[in-house]
Amino acid sequence: MDWENIYKTLKAFNWIILLVLGSLSACFMTRQFTAGILVGGLMIMANFHALQHTIRQAFLPKGPAKGKKAPVIAKYYLRLGAMAGLIYFFISQEWVDPVGLAIGLSIVVIGIVGLGIQLIRKTFSEETV
Repeated sequence: MDWENIYKTLKAFNWIILLVLGSLSACFMTRQFTAGILVGGLMIMANFHALQHTIRQAFLPKGPAKGKKAPVIAKYYLRLGAMAGLIYFFISQEWVDPVGLAIGLSIVVIGIVGLGIQLIRKTFSEETV
């Protein structure tokens, strides 16, 4: 399985997880908690997409940052700082619940674990045939 297919599957998993968690939260939790899940999920998915783009550009054979670690590291820390600033802003304005935000920020991790389980199940099902 190539990276393009894995990335598309992972993006789909992330959106499904965000939809399910957001829907369940909207039914059973407060608006702030639901906003935390949605804001955290959108932030982390955007960050993951930007990281994926940065890494791919760094490893292109004729990319602008070929063989240079400094631009990749600098962009990583800029994104990390921006995320920290946004998290501080949303929590300090009391627009989101911190626990809901933490759950939302975990969506990509949940998606990666789900993708790993799917790939393991696929591998074992192919071996038994």
